[in-house]
Amino acid sequence: MVYPGENLNLHIFEPRYKQLINECHSLKKQFGIPTVIENRLLDYGSLVEIMEMTKVHENGEMDIKTRGSRVFRILEVIKEVPDRLYSGAIVNYPETNEEGNRELMKKVMNSIRELHRLLKVDQDFKKKDEEVKAFDVAHHVGLSLQEEYEMLHLLQERQRQEYLKRHLTKVIPLAAEMEKLKEKIKWNGHFKNLSGLGFER
Repeated sequence: MVYPGENLNLHIFEPRYKQLINECHSLKKQFGIPTVIENRLLDYGSLVEIMEMTKVHENGEMDIKTRGSRVFRILEVIKEVPDRLYSGAIVNYPETNEEGNRELMKKVMNSIRELHRLLKVDQDFKKKDEEVKAFDVAHHVGLSLQEEYEMLHLLQERQRQEYLKRHLTKVIPLAAEMEKLKEKIKWNGHFKNLSGLGFER
């Protein structure tokens, strides 16, 4: 999952996606990344643009830099596109409101820093607090994949800010208790990201 405005580096190796990326790069078109959770294709995803073709390997595989552009909603999946290896979809682009509450976002940022302090995480968002959007920090607050998806289709920035605020209010006390427990038993926790392949709709 990639949010609007977020940078994402991708390694392209499947033939269908090599075809897709080559076409999008040559025609200066964007492409869509749908959301897949528990092998199921969901309605909302993100349109992304290719920012840089970093490297093309001898076997045709590619390393590319992309950036999320806007949220789309899938209306119909087109499994077979003529003369293409990849699938397609008919989508629309829901209207969004990007005006948030500055004071609320400052509180969210303070809570994020508190969470990162407890977890001993060093993260620089490279923006002033008043310039940060909810999508800029959504991957850095410990949301589950389902929660990240719920954030994706909140169409009002104020709604996204409130969502982050509620989440942080819930997890910061848990993180504080975990730190106390770790100190007691001298245990260092590790977190793993697991991902699945394929999907059904």
